[in-house]
This record gives sequence, C-alpha cells and structure tokens, in this order.
Amino acid sequence: MDIKTASALRRLRLVSAPEAVSFLLLIICSVLKRTTDFNAVPVMGMVHGVLFILYVLFWLDAWNRTKWNVKTAALYFILSVLPAGGFFAERKLKREAEAAVIASRARREGVVSA
Repeated sequence: MDIKTASALRRLRLVSAPEAVSFLLLIICSVLKRTTDFNAVPVMGMVHGVLFILYVLFWLDAWNRTKWNVKTAALYFILSVLPAGGFFAERKLKREAEAAVIASRARREGVVSA
C-alpha cells in the first residue's frame, strides 16, 4: 500500500467516528426539540452536514485509491448513513490498515512474496 492510499484510509477513518457522534447528537437534539424548548438542531445539523460531506469525499477518495469492489464501497457508504455505523466503519478501517502494514512489512522482510 502506498502512502497516498494509506492517507486516504486514515482520513476516512478519522472522520467516521466524529460523523457518527454528530449523527447521534443530531437525533438527540431532534428529540429534545420536540419535547422541550431546547433547539440545537440548526447547529448540530450544520456540524453533521459538514462531517457527512467530508466523509463522502474521503470515502470517494479511498474507493478510488484502494480499488475496492462495489460491495465493499457500498458497505462503507451504508455505514455512514446508519446512526452508529461510523463506529463500525472506523473499526473495520483500522483492522484493514493494520493488515496492510503487516503485509507490507512481511513483503519487505522477504517472508511473503507478492
């Protein structure tokens, strides 16, 4: 894995958890708006919108660089629209990055030929 691909996956991973948190907070703010006088939906909506747009841009970049198949790319996109899906995406991306580092080190040390 080259450095640009690793960076694309890292960016996607770093934005996935905050995007999930903002989505959950937006849901909480929506409930509070309907049940109390507290209305933070405009602010949380904007924060979540910006993070979601960043997630989609980083997802497209990662898809382009990693050459994921359509099934894998769709999985990461679907995880972005589920309330807690970003946490699962972050965990899966972390495992994928760790596996790539291990494979790279093994190739460098001559343990595996690829």
